[in-house]
Amino acid sequence: MSYITAIGTAVPSNRFTQLEIADFMARSLELDESEKRKLIALYRSTKIQYRHSVLPDYGLAVDAYQFYPRSQNLEPFPSVAQRMEVYKQTALPLCLEAVKGLPLDGVTHLITVSCTGMYAPGLDIELVQALNLSGNIRRTAINFMGCYGAFNGLKVANDICLAHPTAKVLLVSVELCTLHFQKKKDLDFLLSNALFSDGAAAVIIESHASHSKVLKLESFFCDLFTEGRSDMAWHIADFGFEMTLTSYVPQLIKKGINLLVENLLQSNGTRRDEIKYYAIHPGGRAILESVELALGISTTDNQYAYEVLRDYGNMSSTTIIFVLKKVLELVSDENNGCKVLSCAFGPGLTVESLIAKMGV
Repeated sequence: MSYITAIGTAVPSNRFTQLEIADFMARSLELDESEKRKLIALYRSTKIQYRHSVLPDYGLAVDAYQFYPRSQNLEPFPSVAQRMEVYKQTALPLCLEAVKGLPLDGVTHLITVSCTGMYAPGLDIELVQALNLSGNIRRTAINFMGCYGAFNGLKVANDICLAHPTAKVLLVSVELCTLHFQKKKDLDFLLSNALFSDGAAAVIIESHASHSKVLKLESFFCDLFTEGRSDMAWHIADFGFEMTLTSYVPQLIKKGINLLVENLLQSNGTRRDEIKYYAIHPGGRAILESVELALGISTTDNQYAYEVLRDYGNMSSTTIIFVLKKVLELVSDENNGCKVLSCAFGPGLTVESLIAKMGV
């Protein structure tokens, strides 16, 4: 058995409304009035109110930009190297903010998750040094998996705890998606630019429940909807990492998620009506609505996903941990033993799922 015993989260101090970001995008893409009206309508439809970024530029005037060139069209557009330098400077402090207050005594393993930046010696070694963890701690880096990456981190942590009864795992996810704004008018890029944001989260997973306010990790199930391989993808290009996210993704998820959930429930010996709480990755409003239609749940059932989407946007792999934190905070004597269904989606098209139990 393994248990999530603590979760910490953090976001950059730069917070912007959707309309502030829409203004930045319209200016940078040099949209005409008709195009700008359509862009603003897209941003309003996302159900996102605020997003955070390590870059202050999204709320500044052109002549005050700190990262992008001080030109209306952002030329010369920043290179991958420039973006990775900002990632290297800002990822660690954000991670340390997320870890702050978590019980680190006795941590035996460290797992880092990120798809928006890489370097070596990397974030894992910097965390070991900054947190004064043992140099012989066992480290695993999970990179470039996209929005479902944290699920792979949780699965690795679960396997570690099953193999080592005294294990205590620290999982840290950080995503700086806003470093990868792409200056393109294609609908896929306009949609990506309207959703993604920055954040970090940290999770303690243990082989035993050190207290009663925990989530017990019971079963995982993963599936690939390969017909959607080209509809959600993540590529390294000359001017940042390019996310492909088409409007067909919600339809693919709606089509396949029921069978995936049935397989997950069967592996756990759980009935559908035993699921009392939902922690769904808020990849976007349309994705959440597709999940609800497929599973026959309401927006109230799915409220924690909507709250995270509203306040933070889509922080890639980090986002699902924000949702799980809201569920963890609900654990009490009254709902002890209740089941939680969690899902996340990413390139492939990959769907990850989990059943957890509230309390010991």
